[in-house]
Amino acid sequence: MLFQTLRLNDRAVNGWPGTSEGVQLRTTTPPVPELEDPAANLQALIRARASTDGTPSTVWWTGDAYAQEPGSRARHLFGFVGFNVARAIEVDGGWDLLTREAAFYLDPGTREIIDTWSNPWTQREVEILHVWNDPVNQEFRVQNPWGPWHAPYTDLGRTIAFNLDIPIAAPSALPVDDWPDNSASDTYVAMELFQFFADRSELLDSAAASAHCDVSWTRMSQWLPWMGMGQRPGNMVFHCRGAKLDAWEELPAAVRERVLAQHPEYAEAPTSPSGPNETSWSYFKRMRGSSVSADPTPSTPSWSPHP
Repeated sequence: MLFQTLRLNDRAVNGWPGTSEGVQLRTTTPPVPELEDPAANLQALIRARASTDGTPSTVWWTGDAYAQEPGSRARHLFGFVGFNVARAIEVDGGWDLLTREAAFYLDPGTREIIDTWSNPWTQREVEILHVWNDPVNQEFRVQNPWGPWHAPYTDLGRTIAFNLDIPIAAPSALPVDDWPDNSASDTYVAMELFQFFADRSELLDSAAASAHCDVSWTRMSQWLPWMGMGQRPGNMVFHCRGAKLDAWEELPAAVRERVLAQHPEYAEAPTSPSGPNETSWSYFKRMRGSSVSADPTPSTPSWSPHP
């Protein structure tokens, strides 16, 4: 049965405006006038995701990665922690978001960064290739070939949530004939599900450069190349949450130490565009192959993080 409305006690929604008898939630919420104009909608998203004054922003996330196989219960493989450093630059007709990101696979029990993994399917000890994606840039334009810009959102009362659901299917950077142990298919298939929960008053303040923002990210994708799973049926599910930090130095100590020891440039956001975008698939090929392939994700706007 599809319920069109749901009534909750005020206390259950933590101060959402309502009466003592409860508040009525609906399957859709009324539009927010300040977010209906394409340019204003885009600027609000930039305010949530980064900052409109060009200062760098750090988004941190943590969560877990699971394996799904047909007919089997999901298996908890890794913890996962990472960050993205971004700088938004206003350009003619919109914004460029210049970013780089790093993320690390964790022991699911101790939550410590690990560099090798015993594959329970192949019985092989494999070297983990952590995420070092530089750059991960996006171009956001008020007018696009597919129409005016409009990031979908939901008014939650104290916060407004932008939801960005990104299906991906494109030629893989790792063709099966060339990478039989590391590629699930000649077509790279994934689904990225992002939510940005921004403080309502800050988000709608056009004079504010940035709004406090919490994030949620779910990803469904093929086996990671370094796992050595070949074309075995199944897929990965990442489930993470995090927040935009006040400073890069607020990242967990283990993350900061790894970055400063191996790639200190990840402590700063890019200052100018570069390309092509890096992903775990193109990075794997660059580290273990003889040439670099184009980014397997489409050239339309993407949303960080991208393992």
